[in-house]
Amino acid sequence: MSPDIEAPLETRPLSSRVEALAGFGLSTADIACVLATEDQDLKATYAHEFESGAIKANARIAESLYRNATGECREAVTAAIFWLKTRARWKETSMHELERKLDTSVTFVTTYEDMK
Repeated sequence: MSPDIEAPLETRPLSSRVEALAGFGLSTADIACVLATEDQDLKATYAHEFESGAIKANARIAESLYRNATGECREAVTAAIFWLKTRARWKETSMHELERKLDTSVTFVTTYEDMK
């Protein structure tokens, strides 16, 4: 682990805020602007929060989606379909069948050439 990760919370007071904003998908520059600091300092001090923010946010969303997909609310079907399409690689397929009579006859001619 880097020394920044092991630093006491008092020396990194914006830890949870940086992690949340990173989880929401804001760029380093945007987070630095919101927190009125330099983005290079922010990156150096909160590298772990930038890395883990998106991972934790995705985990929370996945947990919520899973609860909806396995629940009995109206959104359960939609959530379950989305889950299965993205996680279980299900896909929607549609088949189109055409029925038509051919008005002309078709002749196939096969020719063989001597390869010698």
